[in-house]
Amino acid sequence: HVQLVESGGGSVQAGGSLRLSCAVSGYTYSSNCMGWFRQAPGREREVVAAMYTGAGGGSKQYADSTQGRFTISYDQTKRTTYLQMNNLKPEDTAMYYCAAGSVILPGAPSEYRHWGQGTQVTVS
Repeated sequence: HVQLVESGGGSVQAGGSLRLSCAVSGYTYSSNCMGWFRQAPGREREVVAAMYTGAGGGSKQYADSTQGRFTISYDQTKRTTYLQMNNLKPEDTAMYYCAAGSVILPGAPSEYRHWGQGTQVTVS
């Protein structure tokens, strides 16, 4: 049973920073990619950042809106993925989810098989 548990969300003023964590247990080694998504009320779930974690991986992708402000990383020994978010803006306010899967298109939510429960980020 694969489980993803996010933490690190909260409320912050514009310009501030947060670091989200996503701990993976029961990980299926067929998965090759970890992604961070967000969903604001009334809006579709959108990719924030994604990273290939399989053999020879390390490639990272970011949404245009987060490029240069957010950084995704993965600690294989801890089986934890992180999302460092700097210079946060009110439009970053959303529920943030991590996801894992065997992925060809990292930006597509349908590509990911396993999802966390989400952590709220509020920027004012």
